[in-house]
Amino acid sequence: MTELPEHISIWAELADVDHELRHVDVNGVRTRVLRAGAGPDLILLHGTGGHLEAYARDIAGLAENFRVTAYDMVGHGWSDLPDLPYTIDVLSAHLVGLMDTLGIETAHLSGESLGGWVVAWTAAHDPGRVARLVLNTPGNIANKPAVMTRMKESTLAAVLDPSDETVRRRVEFLFHHKEMVTDELVNLRRAVYSRPGFVRAIENTLVLQDPEVRKDFAWDRDWVGKIAAPTLLLWTDHDPTGGLDEAAMLLDWLPDARLHVIEDAGHWPQWEKREEYLRAHRDFLLLEKDPA
Repeated sequence: MTELPEHISIWAELADVDHELRHVDVNGVRTRVLRAGAGPDLILLHGTGGHLEAYARDIAGLAENFRVTAYDMVGHGWSDLPDLPYTIDVLSAHLVGLMDTLGIETAHLSGESLGGWVVAWTAAHDPGRVARLVLNTPGNIANKPAVMTRMKESTLAAVLDPSDETVRRRVEFLFHHKEMVTDELVNLRRAVYSRPGFVRAIENTLVLQDPEVRKDFAWDRDWVGKIAAPTLLLWTDHDPTGGLDEAAMLLDWLPDARLHVIEDAGHWPQWEKREEYLRAHRDFLLLEKDPA
């Protein structure tokens, strides 16, 4: 008998996990939400052009210890696509609005890439809503123009031409082990990128790669230093958006932070190195008190 692969499909990951997938109204924005598990609230935020399936391989494991909420940010996935710039303050307000809608007063927040930027901004500007914080490959902390250009061009190219070849190239950018990119994952992205109005939506997201727009929200000691929540920096050794030098910057800026480096992974350790990703979250978020 042929051995089953480790990953069969996104929804097979949830085959034995009680969960709920629905849309909720967040201040007029129809927002797609998946929830599973019980325990302390943990909210997961995806990256630029992404959707909640970025966490498909993790939800079952996290649901053993947490009430997990993964959602499509405004202008992303199958949430609404209102025509306005999706700057960090807008994405943060949408997150806090979702918490209000779901009756979540305080939660652990874990964000990947753009999602990491959003949860960090939320922790700095609405600290009462955040218990602990995980910044998962948050990307380009140094605000390098070359990285901004690459992100903007590769993402826009995939949305303008949502063919298998172009979208696959965009998804492969996220992975160190590109053989782990599945047809299912590529086709999900193609479906999102083919939604009516999504070209305008991605343009509204990519304003953050414009240095003039970005300067009002750019990673900076002044606002990052206001984050009081204990913070885990979850980095990798093959992240194409930022190296360990940028993690060192955040460690210097954050009042209470520690670093965990996942080796042999790219921008999506939650997919490539699931068990270590899960273990790092449990070890950090379930601490009764900060280590001495």
